Amino acid sequence: MDTIKGIKHCYQGLVMKPLFDLSFTRFVAPRMAKFVYILVMVLVFLGYLGLVFAGFQHSVAFGLFVLVLFGPLVSLIYLVLARIGLEALVAIIRTAENTSTLMRLVDALPGAADPPRPRSPYRSYPPAPPAPPAVTGL
Repeated sequence: MDTIKGIKHCYQGLVMKPLFDLSFTRFVAPRMAKFVYILVMVLVFLGYLGLVFAGFQHSVAFGLFVLVLFGPLVSLIYLVLARIGLEALVAIIRTAENTSTLMRLVDALPGAADPPRPRSPYRSYPPAPPAPPAVTGL
């Protein structure tokens, strides 16, 4: 019975609370990336089986072509693209988490209450247009 309570508490803490966090202080994607990738793998496999079945419905030669060459190639491409997309998403979120951690650490330093602002190399943007050439007497 304690195991069920532990699983329920873990599920509510790790999945449900971040989903309904309206301030968006906790990210859900890094925790869900593994589940989403497994779901994509299952769906790609089912799509592969459907392609093979449809290929054999058309003809035996086309079914063998899909089974050996076309199906695995398409499945591999889909898996690679899904993996790259999920890795990019997780990398962006980890960058955001690390940036917020660094900002908290910098704010905790003594004298960090009024940080200096970087100065722009330009006085105004866009720069003023050049002056017209001087007209000399004709």
